[in-house]
Amino acid sequence: MEYRTDLALEAHELHNSLTPPHSRTAHGLTITSLEISDPREAALLEKPVGTYITIEGLRLTDSFREVREHIEEIARELRRLLTPDGLVIAAGLGNVAITPDALGPKSAEFILATRHITGELAKASGLDKLRPVAVISPGVLGQTGIETGEILISLVRRLHPSAVIAIDALAARSLSRLGSTIQISNTGIAPGSGVGNHRMKLTADTIGVPVIAVGIPTVVDAATLACDLLGGSECDIPLPPQSRTMMVTPRETDMMITRAAKLTGMAVNCALQPAYDFDTLAALV
Repeated sequence: MEYRTDLALEAHELHNSLTPPHSRTAHGLTITSLEISDPREAALLEKPVGTYITIEGLRLTDSFREVREHIEEIARELRRLLTPDGLVIAAGLGNVAITPDALGPKSAEFILATRHITGELAKASGLDKLRPVAVISPGVLGQTGIETGEILISLVRRLHPSAVIAIDALAARSLSRLGSTIQISNTGIAPGSGVGNHRMKLTADTIGVPVIAVGIPTVVDAATLACDLLGGSECDIPLPPQSRTMMVTPRETDMMITRAAKLTGMAVNCALQPAYDFDTLAALV
């Protein structure tokens, strides 16, 4: 049985012979940094070479302030992978009409668009230290007839950003990681991977600027879940062909997505706007 997961940490856990990643704890979170530098290891894990930061133990609530420490930790790790200045495009990927795939578009609703706040307007409002940010929810190919990659390539050529932050839903191997884990990487992303609909990859090679991927698992592949629950890592259980196209998501997906989007959007704000404290940014969202 071949387990499907978008989380580099889960792929790494299936190979005990590999060097353990570095982990630390903070505010009830477990933060693991995995560096994949060897092309052979990348091929084994089926993940691109790069840095993968996995933060586990997230607590999702309706209030920013209840999870302030979690948001600030996520922002700190995200900032490590970003250039210190320059315009950033934040792209909320996914289909807002499909709840488990709506993390990206809903997160974009909470990200501060600041590219237009300049000059006297910025000074008068006390926001003259804002980093320029453009926010977009490009939809999906079935809605627009345009690949997400094509849209972002056009924006990059026009706006010349220093980086793109791409937010998308992911698939996990373990039910316990749904809605409670966030992965940040500098390797780009394949839009729709969380719901089994891979599109054009968004990477520095295809887009033209660094792509920082931010994702939270919202689904588990049905076949992967069945084997994980019934057979462990040596699963050899015959499964019907239909299981290969089925995804499992929690009953409370609507609430999970809404809360995860708030947390993700606010973490992006804190990462991009270090000149402003948490309370100021929370008031602006």
